Amino acid sequence: MTSVADGKAELPEPMLRWLSVLARERHYSVHTLSAYRVDLGKLVEHSEGLALEVVDSGHIRHWLAKMHGSGYDPKTLARILATWRGFYRWWAPLSQMPANPAQDIRAPKAKRSLPKALSVDQTQALLDAPAIHAEETALARRDRAILEVFYSSGLRLGELVQLDLHYVQQAGYTSAGWIDLDSGDIHVTGKGNKSRTVPVGQVAIKAVECWLTCRSGLIKPDAAPKDRYALFVGKQGRRIHPRVVQERVSTLARQADLPSRLHPHVLRHSFASHMLQSAQDLRAVQEMLGHANISTTQIYTQLDFQHLSKVYDAAHPRAGRKPPPSSSD
Repeated sequence: MTSVADGKAELPEPMLRWLSVLARERHYSVHTLSAYRVDLGKLVEHSEGLALEVVDSGHIRHWLAKMHGSGYDPKTLARILATWRGFYRWWAPLSQMPANPAQDIRAPKAKRSLPKALSVDQTQALLDAPAIHAEETALARRDRAILEVFYSSGLRLGELVQLDLHYVQQAGYTSAGWIDLDSGDIHVTGKGNKSRTVPVGQVAIKAVECWLTCRSGLIKPDAAPKDRYALFVGKQGRRIHPRVVQERVSTLARQADLPSRLHPHVLRHSFASHMLQSAQDLRAVQEMLGHANISTTQIYTQLDFQHLSKVYDAAHPRAGRKPPPSSSD
């Protein structure tokens, strides 16, 4: 056994074997495996010495209800349940259990909040803000290119920082993502190690080309491949860190006088919302965003409806008019 990340429980050997399979055969990230360890630790804590092979659906329901009653939110419980279900999907057949005890259990339903997105006008104000275009330093050009690529292709933060100048495969290094300026495509490896190709617009391409005219001046001659081929680098010439991107996007938003702190993911939400408003093609947007389930993409249709409702309320002559008072006659 070994201690889990939160230090509250130890994982038995079958759980360690499962995590090893995920790391070795499915190439799960260190971050994901760490989260799975914590979730499996919850199972060990609640089982209180009960053998994994005798856990049944009644136990799972009871433990979830107990966590719900102690304040765990539905999203956290859904994630924990998914981890338990995944473990037993692998372990139940090996241990000759009659069924996966977590298979048909449902977590408490979570209220799904709408993602935050900028309006088209706000997005244009951000990308065209005079303050953002005032400087012509290398890092200023890089920041403008980052904004344009985010909004042009709807990338996640992790997908943007993984981009290389072009596809690279050499000893010890293979590109996880890259941009092809000639074809106007970006290739990324997203959630679940799934690859996809998305288009990149001409404005973003020009911004990237402008950045590339001064990028080489930041790269050190002895740079490692992961830095040498990175599309976006920091002032030290290394591949840009996600935290730096977050800070720069937030700073640029303030310079553009946007009303709130802006996270890079808001640009992804804005891309999705604006694409649906214009194209009305849910499947195409799902593919570009890399959503495994179309229900994840459908939430953006609610944003579109909110926009239409506001237009209706502002434009329709009777939308916001109070009914006339009844006559006393």
